Amino acid sequence: MFAAEADSLRELAGAKAIRVPIPVCYGEAAGKSWLVTEFIAFGRGAGDSAQLLGRQLAAMHRHTSEQFGWTRDNTIGSTPQQNSRMDNWVDFYRERRLRFQFELAARNGFTGLLQAKGERLMQSLNVFFTNHAPEASLLHGDLWGGNRAFDEAGQPVIFDPAVYYGDREADIAMTELFGGFGADFYAAYQEAWPLDAGYSVRKTLYNLYHILNHANLFGGGYASQAENMIDQLLAET
Repeated sequence: MFAAEADSLRELAGAKAIRVPIPVCYGEAAGKSWLVTEFIAFGRGAGDSAQLLGRQLAAMHRHTSEQFGWTRDNTIGSTPQQNSRMDNWVDFYRERRLRFQFELAARNGFTGLLQAKGERLMQSLNVFFTNHAPEASLLHGDLWGGNRAFDEAGQPVIFDPAVYYGDREADIAMTELFGGFGADFYAAYQEAWPLDAGYSVRKTLYNLYHILNHANLFGGGYASQAENMIDQLLAET
């Protein structure tokens, strides 16, 4: 996990778009694993910090690959995340993201309607991409509010990534999942690189991955939330 995180941070740093803590070293000792990164003192953010984050994230997303996925697998939380490369984004998202989580959910006891509806959704994915052909953008992969901050100079910092190359909308959708990043951030991102029509529907599709993962990690009401999201998506097909 830490080796993949170190590689993820280096991948993000290589885009030269947003500051990340540079990994120093990682390893194992006395039955424990560890990762050491650069120390960054956090501040409160300046008046234009949110806008700067929006512009810098758009610049990072313009760092692209020829295929979807990445050079190695990593984790989303503590869940394995498969990144074997594919040429087609819809196939990648179906097989490497949704199907993996649905199969894990079945092993965790979430069967019945969740699985039946999930299968229907996976067979209908092309409907959501009729007029949307995303590039393989460099993604943070787990970009919720707890994984971004600002340094003492007000510069954005992102960390704890689950890197891969995919639809940039997946990162933007994640920013909206647990409270949002604020209007200034979204306005600046849209000005730098406007989102395609249909994002308001696809963001539910992309956040379904994270809610399924939360169901697999924490149980509780996340499975019901995932089923409600699937119902919303199926109503669009």
